[in-house]
Amino acid sequence: MADKITSPDQLLARAQQAQADLDLRQGRKDTQVTVHMGTCGIAAGARDVVATFMTEMSAAGVTSASLHQTGCAGLCEEEPMATITAADGTLYRYGLLDKDKVHTIVINHLVGGTPVDAYLIKT
Repeated sequence: MADKITSPDQLLARAQQAQADLDLRQGRKDTQVTVHMGTCGIAAGARDVVATFMTEMSAAGVTSASLHQTGCAGLCEEEPMATITAADGTLYRYGLLDKDKVHTIVINHLVGGTPVDAYLIKT
């Protein structure tokens, strides 16, 4: 359960965080993060992955990327997975994700600009 709001400043902070979360999920920005949410993805933990991306991107102050969900990508054995589409159209597909891997991807790839080769799906 969330902490009780006891001051106008706390209410304003919550409102600003909610707006930042909405901004993260709306529109198309330079970089797009897409979490694959087909049946196999959801069964493998994609809900936790999308929630972790939202939390980690917000905490890291990522404003140049938007977060989206889509259906199956056809790689069930790699679920849960996400695709990062760079501004130049380059696709980076990450598979077998968990909270720790998402954290690393946000810090290294989205913030630092360096894809995490160890988590990329080799096709």
